[in-house]
Amino acid sequence: MKQGAWNLTPLFESDDDPGIEEKRSLLEQKSYTFINTWQDRKDYLEDPDALRKALDEYEAWNRDYGTDGDEGYYFMLRSQQDQINPALKASYNKIEEFGQKIQNDIQFFHLSIGRIPLEKQTQFLKYHGLKPYRHFLERLFAESRYMLSEAEEKILNLKSPTSYFNWVKMTSGFLSKEERMVLSEEGKKSSQTFSEIMSLMNSKTKKVRDSAAKAFNYIMNTHVDVAEAELNSILANKKVDDELRKMDRPDLARHVSDDIESDIVDSLLDAVSMRFSISSRYYELKAKLMGVKKLKYHERNVEYGDVVKRYPFKKSVRLIEKVLGNLDSEFLEILREFLQRDQIDIYPRKGKASGAFCAHHLISQPTFILINHTGKLYDVLTLAHELGHGINNELMRKRQNALNFGAPLSTAEVASTFLEDFVLQELLKEADDELRLALMMNKLNDDVSTIFRQVACYRFEQSLHGEFRQKGYLSKEEIGKLFCDNMSAYMGEFIEQSPGSENWWVYWGHIRSFFYVYSYASGLLISRSLQNSVKENPLFIARVKDFLSAGLSDSPRTIFRNLGIDIADKGFWEKGLNEIENLLHETTLLARKLGKLK
Repeated sequence: MKQGAWNLTPLFESDDDPGIEEKRSLLEQKSYTFINTWQDRKDYLEDPDALRKALDEYEAWNRDYGTDGDEGYYFMLRSQQDQINPALKASYNKIEEFGQKIQNDIQFFHLSIGRIPLEKQTQFLKYHGLKPYRHFLERLFAESRYMLSEAEEKILNLKSPTSYFNWVKMTSGFLSKEERMVLSEEGKKSSQTFSEIMSLMNSKTKKVRDSAAKAFNYIMNTHVDVAEAELNSILANKKVDDELRKMDRPDLARHVSDDIESDIVDSLLDAVSMRFSISSRYYELKAKLMGVKKLKYHERNVEYGDVVKRYPFKKSVRLIEKVLGNLDSEFLEILREFLQRDQIDIYPRKGKASGAFCAHHLISQPTFILINHTGKLYDVLTLAHELGHGINNELMRKRQNALNFGAPLSTAEVASTFLEDFVLQELLKEADDELRLALMMNKLNDDVSTIFRQVACYRFEQSLHGEFRQKGYLSKEEIGKLFCDNMSAYMGEFIEQSPGSENWWVYWGHIRSFFYVYSYASGLLISRSLQNSVKENPLFIARVKDFLSAGLSDSPRTIFRNLGIDIADKGFWEKGLNEIENLLHETTLLARKLGKLK
């Protein structure tokens, strides 16, 4: 095992561990024991005691096996450690295929429960013996209102590759193959991949980012005709699906899937849209600090200031330990256990996945965190962010059953941003004024991108689906206009809608996943609310832990109501937005103090 790499021996000793085949055989046996026991039975659909027995067995299967067990988790993790190893890819693909068959064979259980008659549903939800699974059943019953017959559902599954996935993969595949000659950071023309070109658009050297933007716009223009056909096809497919399921708004499927009511999402969208002046004033400040009248469209995310202070991994850990110690001793204990058990893969290596993530699979399996720590200050925040997810996992693991293990999309980023922001505040205490200004500006940039840009994207999606359903087809020009209108709404007049920016929807994968972007904004704003409550009363951390432990045991609305928070109230979201406006005000004052503004 390499230093700073995961210890995966709780799963398997090696890639060719003989236990892999043994566990796969046991997984298959346990899965089909459950399937064969319950597939032809009907008593659990009528008798609450029989349903309790079925759910206990299903929970036990989910706890220890799932569709791909330890093998699927192990090879997913190994493939992230070594992305250039074809043997790992092959092993992962094989267990995925194995698991997909089990998934198809066991889906009868959800479908059957979902079709329990309404009167019986009410009876079952009130039955004390089913209390541990109450919200699991509520979610299934809610989804079942829009389900078709089993045969019709199979047809929809069969058509989805040709009507959706293949179209989306086609566009993303074309883009991923693109290479262009652009100016590198070293000042020389060289061939760069599509992802490298995107990264170079954020270069601090204007000639470099302008060269990258010119190439990027050329690529977008090259593929805009194909993307027009692709987007219209998946919009048509979504319209057909919604009509068949009798869903009265294009985003309802997302809300049902995410266990969140539409009025909550609407209140969030309205609150943020009414405060687009915050993001507009941020870009005005950024333009002034960068010495230009307006930022070009591709320059909006260019990092302000020079953050040169170094934070080796051990120093980063000490700082985060200090923050955790002030918040809660259990948080600190979880971090130390992650480190002692080598559950954090720390340093960059050839073949290792870039970026960062926190992985969890079954409730019985360890959490693993991947980062690529190079000693930069922002690596400290990345570690804190992923550790927030890890703490969330561990608290749920201790208090929930396997069917309630997980976080709804609407709150998935709360734990991560909660901890990240507390660590940022500790970094700000150590910083001089120049570093403070850089940190505060880049924090504002993240907030604007996470909240205002994503809400603008959601509004763009609403416009897309609404216009398509009226007209039947949208030209690339019509799509581009809708895109520019919604982006300029949050950017304001200090971001130039530069020529070519009307085609930037072409690469934006978010709009192909349909309406999930609200979750970025909701997660960060909820996190801000919880942070403020802890600052006002440190004992409130116990309530935060209750939320982080809740998992899928109840709806987000109910969980927060128990904390005295109404997330359907626009005023709740306003409080979080006020915090961002306060940060903008403080940053502006600091810039003036340093003589950066005329």
